[in-house]
Amino acid sequence: MCGVVGVAAHEPVNQILYDALTMLQHRGQDAAGIVTLQDGRLYLRKENGMVRDVFMSRHMLKLVGKFGIGHVRYPTAGTSSSAEAQPFYVNSPYGITLAHNGNLTNAESLAKSLYQEDRRHLNTDSDSEVLLNVLAHEMQNLGKTHPTPTDIFEAVTAVYSRVEGAYGVVALITGHGLLAFRDPNGIRPLIFGKRMAANGGTEYMVASESVALTGSGFSIVRDVKPGEAIFIDLDHKLHTHQCVEQKEYTPCIFEYVYFARPDSIMDNISVYKSRLRMGEKLADKILAEWGEDHDIDVVIPIPDTSRTSAMELALKMNVKYREGFMKNRYIGRTFIMPGQQQRKKSVRQKLSAVPLEFKGKNVLLVDDSIVRGTTCHEIIQMARDAGARKVFFASASPPVKYPNVYGIDMPVRSELIASGHSVEEVREIIGADRLIFQDLDDLIEAVKDTKHSKVEGFDCAVFNGCYITGQINEAYLEHLQEQRNDTAKKGKEGVQVVADTPVDMMGVEEL
Repeated sequence: MCGVVGVAAHEPVNQILYDALTMLQHRGQDAAGIVTLQDGRLYLRKENGMVRDVFMSRHMLKLVGKFGIGHVRYPTAGTSSSAEAQPFYVNSPYGITLAHNGNLTNAESLAKSLYQEDRRHLNTDSDSEVLLNVLAHEMQNLGKTHPTPTDIFEAVTAVYSRVEGAYGVVALITGHGLLAFRDPNGIRPLIFGKRMAANGGTEYMVASESVALTGSGFSIVRDVKPGEAIFIDLDHKLHTHQCVEQKEYTPCIFEYVYFARPDSIMDNISVYKSRLRMGEKLADKILAEWGEDHDIDVVIPIPDTSRTSAMELALKMNVKYREGFMKNRYIGRTFIMPGQQQRKKSVRQKLSAVPLEFKGKNVLLVDDSIVRGTTCHEIIQMARDAGARKVFFASASPPVKYPNVYGIDMPVRSELIASGHSVEEVREIIGADRLIFQDLDDLIEAVKDTKHSKVEGFDCAVFNGCYITGQINEAYLEHLQEQRNDTAKKGKEGVQVVADTPVDMMGVEEL
């Protein structure tokens, strides 16, 4: 999972992009990058690390221009090598730089065709570089020195015909403008907005989440439609085109469960309200299955994403709600850390228990999900160490049983604790006295309960194994496991060329 942003402004965009990336930092803490455009030249800064660490004052001063794109990343198929930090760049044609959130399910076959047929060289294992080169090749096929917006949409339509999977994309085409497009199912989010500039002109921003827009003073226009591309030319004129027919409108439901910020609006659905309803549904299930004599003294969330659901659950059950864990805000999200040992170690660095809220009590811990089970096992033990008499555990989402192929780091079935284990077996493994999961139908109803969204359904593949785009079979999943398990990732570290090596970077000034 990553975060992308693109800005077309009448003032320098370096600070706007920086601020937007800090608003999207929760979507990736492994690497960050910004590219700006001025006078036909691109200015690039990207490196491993948090936004605040990658961009120093000396870098910001050199990121000149009124058009730009940015990216925050955490690794899925790739590694934490800086070689795979985005945005990526190719110099032909025109000079194109691209940032991507999602995953291409046919990346390997595309990479082969790019080399064998299109004669294009790839320097990393990233599917984002694959996507960039497919776009560049289709732009090259236009055979035009000065392509119109219609021409650019024609090239994007050709990209849609070649790529499969999930993607939210922003790109700069040197000498032409800012391009953005979204996969035909709308699996990965993309939204755009506008604001009035000091000179009276209109400025545009496109980003993964609405908080990036509203935090910078942009008003929301709408979500980019599935299969749609938008283009803002250098005169700040907005062009939109439905490049391919929209398939079933099915955004990723895990965005609402975990990834997105609660103050985001995605596909006209409030993430905050969705999580409130998750808490209500989960409370109903607990009362139905455990009864009024559930023996719960206090409800405690595992910060931060479960807090909204836990508060509503406690209210519905008429049980005390307390903040029993204090969070060290200088530790990253453990779910998106690349190694099992690193995830396990960071839990106790990240959270500390307040003994007063645990001692002698039967505690219900609420989390948004259980993926590998490592963190919740550690947290349950922390609750016991703090004096809890009994520790119950509730997940606001169903058991995660299947790999994700659309850009979330849940790729290996053997690393998913609920895969191949019953609820009772999971309970024993994590060490809880009681365990309960949200039902999938209730989760879907909780997220979809709005009159304003045109969403037809959701990608729930991690829960039910139904892959929206199709063409995902057991052989594909086994191959994915070989590529993406923690052992494979560790073996790749340090192999790639570092990001600052000037490979095929003519025309870009790296900072």
